Amino acid sequence: MEQFLVEMFLPEITEDFVEMIPSQRDYINDCMAKGSICSYALSADRDKVWIVFNTKTELEMRRLLNRFPIIKMVTYKSFPLMFHNSMELMLPAISLN
Repeated sequence: MEQFLVEMFLPEITEDFVEMIPSQRDYINDCMAKGSICSYALSADRDKVWIVFNTKTELEMRRLLNRFPIIKMVTYKSFPLMFHNSMELMLPAISLN
């Protein structure tokens, strides 16, 4: 598997953009559940999003990215990663048993 960081530049917030947010969140949640997206972060000023993809190829990452409901309203840059560490990967899952 390969990992890619995508830096996405968001437009000014308009009513059309706001209407797409629920479908965007649903798509992101689906990709995260499948493991295609490892993390998704929005800047405090709401003008950038950073996404870490975990895909077999760059082409697969771009296909997923092109399915984003907001893709026609944004610009982005992508960067191949050597690795992506996060606390979630380091902590064992909690068992309630």
